[in-house]
Parts: sequence; structure tokens; C-alpha cells
Amino acid sequence: MAAEESDRLQSDCDGERGGDGWSCSALSSVNCLTYDEAIIAQQDRIQQEIAGHTPLLSGRLELSVLYQEYASDDQIYQEKIKDLHRRYTFIRRTRPDGNCFYRAFGYAYLEALLDGGSELERFKEVAMQSKEELIRQGFTEFTIEDFHNTFMDLIALVEKRPAVSELLAAFNEQTISDYVVVYLRLLTSGHLQRENVFYQHFIEGGRSIKEFCQQEVEPMCKESDHIHIIALSQALNVSIQVEYMDRGEGGSTVTHVFPEGSDPQVFLLYRPGHYDILYK
Repeated sequence: MAAEESDRLQSDCDGERGGDGWSCSALSSVNCLTYDEAIIAQQDRIQQEIAGHTPLLSGRLELSVLYQEYASDDQIYQEKIKDLHRRYTFIRRTRPDGNCFYRAFGYAYLEALLDGGSELERFKEVAMQSKEELIRQGFTEFTIEDFHNTFMDLIALVEKRPAVSELLAAFNEQTISDYVVVYLRLLTSGHLQRENVFYQHFIEGGRSIKEFCQQEVEPMCKESDHIHIIALSQALNVSIQVEYMDRGEGGSTVTHVFPEGSDPQVFLLYRPGHYDILYK
């Protein structure tokens, strides 16, 4: 239905590519500007539809549910799922809204800390100090304070060692969950800018690290890549293992651990444009 609407809008905006861009027909019922606006509105409607049917984080599911997502004769994906199934037992889905990496990481790591211990104490100290570090870097305290408070509230909840269902319920509260995502984005941005000499080599398009962070890291719904994962794992000193599953050659997923050689604490599945949580 969405594709049909997009096609209709495209046909309504007939134009020719000239030296100064698209030129719309005077008889067109939708000019180029309204076409762009309509596409944005359409994307918003799709996101609202997804939100209405998909929780931010699902319950824990048998990994076998992945087999049903691909045709039985799709040998590439079926073989890679078999390989994945030999090493993992469960999966927890995240909503495909562009924030899935941060949401998946935030939940998976806090869930792993529910047993308490020294790692929780270490992480709490890092999280407490992180706000002052961001302020020293030039982030405005008034801007980040609410996000940091929500982040610390969730850590305080974990200290009480609640049932998994209680932590999951908190992450499925839109405001709480999004505030955590925002703060993790800020931590990622802060680390990238602190270590800009190193990360600048990985930025394309002639952008500075600050420009990259403003455009690709801090805004909500911006998807994440290797550079985001490396930065967040180093900012919090948390090891992340990602299984990459795509149509590349071979019958197994490609495993990356961030930082390389570390002992993973969070396990994620990446399929083009999306992250879910994996469990051994």
C-alpha cells in the first residue's frame, strides 16, 4: 500500500532534470515541494504503523523464529541461520526505527548486570561521571540532565535486582527508552569528539568529527555502523559482539568483537539496517 502511494505521488510530480533540478508540470496536482513533504508524511505514517504493532523490545523468542522470515529455498539465509543456531538459543527483537542499536545495547547490557557484582558498580561509576565529562566537552548541562537522570534511574532499578519483566517493561515505555537512546548517542558523540584525531581518518565526505556527530550520531533515528559501535564500547568499556548476517558468500555469519580481542558482554545480530539481541 505504501509503495503504491509512493508510485502515485511520483507520477503526480512529472518533471525533467534540468541544470537547476526538477521542473514540475504546471498541471501537476502535486508540485516537487509537496511531493517531498508527502514522502516525509508517508514515512511518518509507516513508522506510526510499525509502532502500533511492534513493541520497542519483544519478549525472548526461540532463535528458530528466524527460519520463518526467509523463504525455505533461500539457501544463503537458511544456512546462515543454521550456523547462528549452533551458537545461540534465543533472540529478542527490537523495533526497526533507526534507534535499534542503542536500544538493543542498552537493554542487553543492563539485563546482563541484573545479577549485580563488581561490573555493575564499575558501570554505575562510569555513568555517574559521564555527565560531567560531557559538560567539560561543551555539552549544555540543561540539555543533557534529564537524559542522564533517566539513565541513572534505570541503573538504580537494576541495583534492586528486579525481574527481567520489570526491566523490559521500563524499556518499552517510550519516553524512558528514548531518553536512554539519546544519552547513549551523546556518550558516543562525546567519545568520538574526544578522540577526534583517531576517528577523523574514518569520516568520509570531508566532514569534521563534530559535523559527523551532529548529522549521524546525535539525531534520533539515525542508523549506526562500525564507528558508532567502536566509540560506544570504548566510551563505556563494554565489549560488544555483533553477528553480521547478509547475502555475502559463505554459510556462516561474520563475527566482529568490539574492541577486538575482548570478552563480549553483549551479543547482537545485525541484518542490513537492523540490530536484534542474541542469547547463548
